[in-house]
Amino acid sequence: MHIVPLASESLGVRSLATFVEASGLKILIDPGVALGPKRYGLPPARIELETLRRMRKKLQGYARRADVVTISHYHYDHHTPFFEGLYESSSEAFAREIYRDKLLFIKHPKENINFSQRKRAWAFLKNAELIAKKIEFADGKIFDLGGVRLEFSPAVPHGREGSKLGFVVMTLIDDGSKRIIHASDIQLLNRKAVEWIVEKNPDLIITGGPPTYLGKRAEGSWETGVKNLNEIIHETNAEIILDHHIVRDRRYPEFFDELEERPKTFARFLKVEDRPLEAYRRELHRLEKGESVELPFSLGGKP
Repeated sequence: MHIVPLASESLGVRSLATFVEASGLKILIDPGVALGPKRYGLPPARIELETLRRMRKKLQGYARRADVVTISHYHYDHHTPFFEGLYESSSEAFAREIYRDKLLFIKHPKENINFSQRKRAWAFLKNAELIAKKIEFADGKIFDLGGVRLEFSPAVPHGREGSKLGFVVMTLIDDGSKRIIHASDIQLLNRKAVEWIVEKNPDLIITGGPPTYLGKRAEGSWETGVKNLNEIIHETNAEIILDHHIVRDRRYPEFFDELEERPKTFARFLKVEDRPLEAYRRELHRLEKGESVELPFSLGGKP
């Protein structure tokens, strides 16, 4: 099994897009990239927009190779919508390239879904149904694709139980030699997600951490996230790739320090340095004004 992390906060954008090749089957998980329109009251810095365009180009390249596309939920950092979006680097042409002639496994558009995501799912399906090879509502189902087992969790909360952000589905890929789980936006904050992961006992987990950057709105999420991920590590002994929301908090290395096994970000898995651009947006804007600013990462190179 070959795993390629494509885009994430440690690579400079909001995403958890991943490409997996298993027994010749090419699977693209959560094909979206985005930027936060506001952070610290500021719009994205120029380098964030440049990085977004670069990540979009990378995503489209892997989409052309994919046989299967999975979508865990309908936030724009997890799927590419059929409209022109500056902070999503999206367009109808990009979306058509991703979904045309693909086998799509997607979060159910009407069940266990909040109003906002229901509207986005309707807009997505209105277009995708015309071009996809086939669309399956994946929640809680198992599919055998030529010896590769795709299993999807029941819908679990996007974050804490009772979250107003709705629900997501996790993806398990098993090719007979390795089992991986892509646990998008569970934020390590709800028991249903943790129990499903432990039950499935994967070899590798790709997951997003708690949104601790939100301050009081995420009170207690640091402690809960550490506790739940340590439980997963202890019960499964899986390799951990941790990225997404937690890396929007510049204190994320301290979060990693509290874990029984130190995880890798997408960047570290790819053997490049972390570049959590959003977390340092204030400094990036100061740099644009010509001020002297120190950053814990370089601004050169192309992850």
